[in-house]
Amino acid sequence: MTYIAGFLTPVPDDNKQAYIDSARKAWPLFREYGALQTMECWGDSIADGTRTDFKRAVDLKGGETVCFSWIVWPDKETHDRCGASMESDPRWHDLDMPFDGTRMIWGGFTPIFDADE
Repeated sequence: MTYIAGFLTPVPDDNKQAYIDSARKAWPLFREYGALQTMECWGDSIADGTRTDFKRAVDLKGGETVCFSWIVWPDKETHDRCGASMESDPRWHDLDMPFDGTRMIWGGFTPIFDADE
């Protein structure tokens, strides 16, 4: 069964193109490690919540936008192998991070419903 890695990232508006460029540069490496698909989404309709919301989740600052992203993996094992490679494959360290990675949140998810099934 597929496995999904999901991300919320605060990106400075001035770094939008750098963020896109970074995603394009990283994709071949993710694909080499077995990723099936990735999607990077620039927030354009992010509501303020009463208890929590996307903005508070990443401590969004003025002049930043929340990006919502995911990577589809064939299974959790492939995802985990890729994650482990980030400690040993120096190519990961050559990638730019045009955002504050300390406020990025991520997690792994097992799909429980897929409308394409």
